[in-house]
Amino acid sequence: MPRRQRAQPLAQARCGTGAGNHPADEIQQLQTKVAQLEHAVCSHAVIDKAIGVVVAIGPLTPAEAWDLLRETSMCTNTKPRHVAELVVNVGVTGATGNVPTDIRQELARRLSSHS
Repeated sequence: MPRRQRAQPLAQARCGTGAGNHPADEIQQLQTKVAQLEHAVCSHAVIDKAIGVVVAIGPLTPAEAWDLLRETSMCTNTKPRHVAELVVNVGVTGATGNVPTDIRQELARRLSSHS
């Protein structure tokens, strides 16, 4: 069997397309995947910005800044994207009134431990 003919079923299996799926179902599945990927890209961008803010504030490497954001997220039971959004907003506006007390205290504690 030619190589091209063998590759198509494998690609269809990975993407969830192929025989047996209704075209409307495939379109819905692809639209869902696109929406999920768009959300992931936006989340990643906000987290990257927050890492930059934390690196600028404290003597941290980007890996340490990510750990700080991730651990703050876990300790405050807050999604990492939300913590990142708060950090970016505070870094840009300096407005700490919008940051919940538990997150503000956890970030401050973790930043002070790296000083």
